[in-house]
Amino acid sequence: MNPLPEIIDTLGFTSVWTYLGLFLGASLLMIWRLEALLDHGLEGTALGTLVMPYCSGLGNLIFVYIIAARHGPAKEVLTNCLVNNVTNLTLVLGLPAVVWGLSLRSEAKGKKSGKAAAGKRAAAETTQRLNRLSLLLTLAAVLFFTGVTWALGRDGRLDRNDGLVLVALFVFWQCFQVFDVLKHNIRRRASFGLMFYFDVLVVLAGAYGLYVSIDWLVAWLSGQQGGFLNAGHLGWLSGWLMVLPNALIAFYYAAKNRADIVYASQVGDGHICIPLCLGLSAIWQPLPTPAFFATGLLILMGATVIHLVCVSAGLLPRWMGWPLVAAYAWFVGTGLLG
Repeated sequence: MNPLPEIIDTLGFTSVWTYLGLFLGASLLMIWRLEALLDHGLEGTALGTLVMPYCSGLGNLIFVYIIAARHGPAKEVLTNCLVNNVTNLTLVLGLPAVVWGLSLRSEAKGKKSGKAAAGKRAAAETTQRLNRLSLLLTLAAVLFFTGVTWALGRDGRLDRNDGLVLVALFVFWQCFQVFDVLKHNIRRRASFGLMFYFDVLVVLAGAYGLYVSIDWLVAWLSGQQGGFLNAGHLGWLSGWLMVLPNALIAFYYAAKNRADIVYASQVGDGHICIPLCLGLSAIWQPLPTPAFFATGLLILMGATVIHLVCVSAGLLPRWMGWPLVAAYAWFVGTGLLG
């Protein structure tokens, strides 16, 4: 059914490092083609909120499928999703802020004079404001989805009906995003060219590599005993592994001074885990909420409020990155040691 693992085994390369490399390679392949989509009908914020989340969050979706197919513990899905979202909004955004600072303000130069230069500056400022409004809406959705998940899980689990509610919320949100992108393209008379669909095929090839690598790594980890690398920490370890592509995206675009994509990719990726992954898993099997469930969601909502304020101001300053990193350390300590 999956020829790639057989080829790897025939070549004698079967090891955890091979499949970790395959995971990172497939993720980088997808990220490589994501930037090309900027020239194929998607603006930066649309790329971050509509396309990139599926690529960076695809590993989490595959993890849900693999756990269901192997009849594994559903609680690991919930841990995986909490680790993914909290890491994205605290550590993965906090560290680039500490190194570079994340500015969403317009950088249009004011040295040139004349109507044409003034028009370009005004257009750049308008684009920046629209991007910030889009990010604020996406952050508000994170706050809403997290709050709904907290309310549904107060009874100690997420059951099938809760899962249907969460999936329905995600589908509605994606419909809104799709129509927003189409409306934007109509205004600009833009369309998706042939290269757009070629990039989709490349992303699908990367998705296959992700599936093969995650499937093997989950099977390998489930057979480990003793130490920290064991099946008991499957949710934590898989969550950290799947955050790596997000971190690469964040540091890459932060270094290129594209804070809009940094923010949109991390925030949008959270929608894949909460509510989609949790909803799909709860439909398959009720999810018991772990002891750190409420703590994780409170940290997530607190970080979202901080980002709402910073995006409104147009800047996540360097000093603000430290409290976000500290909040993540608190989350990890509570989850693993509490």
